[in-house]
Amino acid sequence: MKKEYRIIISGGGTGGHIFPALSIADAIRSKHPEAKILFVGANNRMEMQRVPDAGYDIVGLPIAGFNRKNLFKNIKVLWLILKSQRMAKKIIKEFAPQVAVGVGGYASGPTLKMAASMNIPTLIQEQNSYAGVTNKILSKKAKMICVAYENMDRFFPHEKIKLTGNPVRKNLLEMRANRNEAIKAMGLDENKKCVLIVGGSLGARSINEAIIANIEKIRENSGIQFIWQTGKLYFEEMKKRAAEGKGKPENLVITDFVSNMANALGAADLVVSRAGAGSISEFALLGKAVILVPSPNVSEDHQTKNAMALVEKGAAIYVADAKAKDELVDKAVETVNNPGLIASLEKNVETMGKPNAADIIANEVMLLADAYIEKETRRKKENLK
Repeated sequence: MKKEYRIIISGGGTGGHIFPALSIADAIRSKHPEAKILFVGANNRMEMQRVPDAGYDIVGLPIAGFNRKNLFKNIKVLWLILKSQRMAKKIIKEFAPQVAVGVGGYASGPTLKMAASMNIPTLIQEQNSYAGVTNKILSKKAKMICVAYENMDRFFPHEKIKLTGNPVRKNLLEMRANRNEAIKAMGLDENKKCVLIVGGSLGARSINEAIIANIEKIRENSGIQFIWQTGKLYFEEMKKRAAEGKGKPENLVITDFVSNMANALGAADLVVSRAGAGSISEFALLGKAVILVPSPNVSEDHQTKNAMALVEKGAAIYVADAKAKDELVDKAVETVNNPGLIASLEKNVETMGKPNAADIIANEVMLLADAYIEKETRRKKENLK
């Protein structure tokens, strides 16, 4: 009798959670096209659009994060958590999954908690080098925890951990362009070094301010070309400010969003970026030299911990967010003009890349599903005796 696999994947909120979730789903589908996969996300978060766009069904929970600045507002949050748990229990009962996978984000907490309480095996995909409170709690009843960094037994039971790496955007490696093709596609000068500056799709204020404050230094280094993704929130303001005084430097390309990141990364000799787990995994797979400027506005300062996990291995350079205005452009110019340092960073970061992460995690998911199906089959047979 052919098995009918039914898998729930829960989480989202940011691309850093959604891209790995979709990669895992795609890997499961490639092995078992008949598998039923249901996503559980948070209402009004980006997964509610991105997941259907990728061809998967999703249901939303009314979950929200805790407000660390106004504790009184958390009364409503606690009510939403309880409501989300009741809804998650109903979803699990109706869908009847053999495994529930949590990728981080608001929805994964109530979904995996209720799945475990209903004896559905759960798998956690922890992307960061520093585990959050929710995943540490969920790990007590999880069957498997897939991680991207070593020494995660600081947070999770050692026997449950599997080092898999983080799944990245689908076809990233297939889309990888060589430098000459990428430079040409981006309309850049192949004889000049290239620095790519990204702060996420919405942008990073501190990185943007660092560029504006050092616009003349950028102009002076005419042998280097800079691609600056301001983010959509800041684009008009930054474009206007960059044009003040002597005008925008000719060696500075300003864009709100890089639509073809494969070409941008292919053209770049050096990348300046936040330190989200997903971005770091992509840089590792592509072997890109990177300066990391971790966001201070994330839970438990996990981006700094992500960055330092690379810095300690000589795989990245770190600039503190608070010092970006004073140090970032100088450090970028100094680094990109040092071929030996660039080569060392590329070599060291590439050793951290795990191109088969999604497939490895998908295999673990299916092993849990098979074990659950066998267990349920035995239970039903015994009940018939």
